[in-house]
Amino acid sequence: MDAAQQEATARARELQRNWYGEPLGALFRKLIDDLGLNQARLAGVLGLSAPMLSQLMSGQRAKIGNPAVVQRVQLLQELAAQVADGSVSAAEATERMDEIKKSQGGSVLSNVTQTTNTSGAPTVKRVVREIQSLLRSVAAAGDIIDAADTLAPTHPELAEFLRVYGAGRTSDAVAHYQSHQS
Repeated sequence: MDAAQQEATARARELQRNWYGEPLGALFRKLIDDLGLNQARLAGVLGLSAPMLSQLMSGQRAKIGNPAVVQRVQLLQELAAQVADGSVSAAEATERMDEIKKSQGGSVLSNVTQTTNTSGAPTVKRVVREIQSLLRSVAAAGDIIDAADTLAPTHPELAEFLRVYGAGRTSDAVAHYQSHQS
């Protein structure tokens, strides 16, 4: 790999970190490990070709173009967390992955009620990810930052919201969300 390719890959991974909270290679490897998948099975569940998954993982491509695929990634992350905490068995996880594979995506907010904690309320992280996904489906992180900079002098709270949810890390957005609950 020459210097230009290395630079392009580094840039793609940084964009992925901004858009998805971490480079997709790391994110997908965690899903593969946590859910006991191989790359081909992960690609199938997500609705991506194996070469496309490979390009996203290696940083040859930066963005997942299909919002339904982004939503499936989020659903798989949530499922992996449930498997890790023991609330979902491996057998149930396999069934859920088949359901996720069949999901069409639809509205970015369409699955909030399906993914809830034991009290029936959507998890904070899930709500935050839905907000992030919605913002990022409307504009790229750089455009969101530009909009935030424009709003900052007259509407600093809105500017902060855009920066945190539109271009920030999920952990920072969760902290922001929790600090603004009454």
